[in-house]
Amino acid sequence: MTTDEIALLDAALNVNGQVRRLQVDPRTTLLDALREHLHLTGTKKGCDHGQCGACTVLVNGRRINSCLSLAVMHDGDNIVTIEGLGSPGALHPLQSAFVAHDGFQCGYCTPGQICSAAGMLAEVSEGFPSHVTADVSAPNVTLSDAEIRERMSGNICRCAAYPNIVDAIRDVAQKSVS
Repeated sequence: MTTDEIALLDAALNVNGQVRRLQVDPRTTLLDALREHLHLTGTKKGCDHGQCGACTVLVNGRRINSCLSLAVMHDGDNIVTIEGLGSPGALHPLQSAFVAHDGFQCGYCTPGQICSAAGMLAEVSEGFPSHVTADVSAPNVTLSDAEIRERMSGNICRCAAYPNIVDAIRDVAQKSVS
């Protein structure tokens, strides 16, 4: 079978609160559907192997590497990209914190870092433990710097802005608790 013979599949993706209907090759990744078909270029293609986290988006409230997921798998799912997290006039608290704490240098990984942090903070609020959680039976996870680093370990920053990224996430976490 040649690529000319592959039937396109219909997918209705709810992206950033808007249903977007697409006809895509069944092999199209969610990342490529977002970038190439919907022109939402905030989500970055880094390694294209699920190792860097630059392509992280939220699907039904959970963070995923969009380069490892096929677009047609998300028919009807609620997808949030960096463009849907906040807007220039109304930044998401994580976006504001990344600016305030200088949590980026080149900025390439920043959309994935912020989407991953949003998903991670939701996981913490739901009580999900990590590999470094001291007491996995505790009803609340204490979000230490070690917890943040472990939970964000799937997101690589080539510029090594990690201390500022941790500061930004800690700042938002502390404000949401108080």
